[in-house]
This record gives sequence, C-alpha cells and structure tokens, in this order.
Amino acid sequence: MPELSRRRALTAAAALTATAGVTTVFGAAPEATAADHGQHGAPQSFDEVYKGRRIQGGPAGGGHQHHGAGYAVFIDGVELHVMRNADGSWISVVSHYDPVPTPRAAARAAVDELQGARLLPFPAN
Repeated sequence: MPELSRRRALTAAAALTATAGVTTVFGAAPEATAADHGQHGAPQSFDEVYKGRRIQGGPAGGGHQHHGAGYAVFIDGVELHVMRNADGSWISVVSHYDPVPTPRAAARAAVDELQGARLLPFPAN
C-alpha cells in the first residue's frame, strides 16, 4: 500500500474543500410553501411586516408589466423591481444574484440586504 505523502494529503484536502464549496454555492433554493402560490402556480398576494419593514406584493395593475410577470412588490411603499426567471425563480434589483422561489422571498431577501437602509425608487426605462 502506498504511503500517504504530504502532497497527496493536501490534494485530497483541496478536493474535499472544493466539493463542499460547490455544494454550498449551487445548493437547492429554499422551497416555496403552498401558501406562497395561488391558482395555476401564480404567486399569492402578501402584506406583512418583516424585520420592521412593511413588504407587500400582488398583481400589478395599470399596465405595469416589466419583467415581474405582472406582479409588483413594495418595501415601505417603494416599489422593488422584481423579475421572474425562465426557471420560475425570482430576483430583485437589490439581490440580483440570489434567486429565490417567490416574490415574498425576494422582498425578504431585499430587506435583509438593505440592512435598515431605505429602498430608493428604481427609474423606469
């Protein structure tokens, strides 16, 4: 049986660390609850206080169709620009690189990322 060399031990440790990192980065997104989706898989409306911030979401009215698939999200009355990805996940202008399963989760992630800062209006194109 070959003797374990320092080089082999370091190589094995690096491989294990890389594997653990990939699993963490590409792990499964949090699952949405049944209460987060309505009829035909459309997201439910919500209005709640999360970490002291009022977050609201629901179908957008008045021709507001951007990338949010006809859905609008607000934090303390200021619209949070959200977008639905092709795989059904959601992202926002605040947490753009962290897809989540629902608009409610996108609002909560934005509140977490803002860390108490005020959300500024996003200019429409």
